[in-house]
Amino acid sequence: MDNALETKYAFVKQEVVRYDTKNPIELAADIMKKNLIGIHGPEHHFLDGAAFLAAYKNAGGEIDLEDCLEELARRAIRMPGAMCGHWGICGSVASIGAAFSIIHGTSPLSTDEHYKNNMEYTSSVLSDMSKIGGARCCKRNAFLALSKAVEFANEKYGVKMENGNVRCEFSSFNRQCLGSACPFHG
Repeated sequence: MDNALETKYAFVKQEVVRYDTKNPIELAADIMKKNLIGIHGPEHHFLDGAAFLAAYKNAGGEIDLEDCLEELARRAIRMPGAMCGHWGICGSVASIGAAFSIIHGTSPLSTDEHYKNNMEYTSSVLSDMSKIGGARCCKRNAFLALSKAVEFANEKYGVKMENGNVRCEFSSFNRQCLGSACPFHG
């Protein structure tokens, strides 16, 4: 793991376990305000899934949060920055997809509903992102991916997480902000 991301991942792990909220967007947005988290960057590939896992646990999801965070870190570190533009997949979606996979123990050989459900979640969010378009925005994509993940967990798994009225507080820091074309623009 590179030192900069290692430091950021350790910080995120330390932070997410302190929260008792069932709202992963609230949790992620609060951590995003910290100086260690950039406006864009691969730290979101861990942060977004970690916020989801913590809120899932807080909402009654039966997971070992520490173990899940460790596994998510092992997976997320392999995701390069700029995946959205270079690979056509958002790192936030991949992070939360990995979180769902970790929660349910899904593997490439799984034949249960969770394999299908993980693909359903990720394809649904990517479809919504494609309608918004670019340029990149790790905050917008995190808010969208987390909002959809909450709905998905509530519907598919009966874990009653919370979503709120999301308004971005980061647009003034993002030179590529879409402004009113962003569904979260304040």
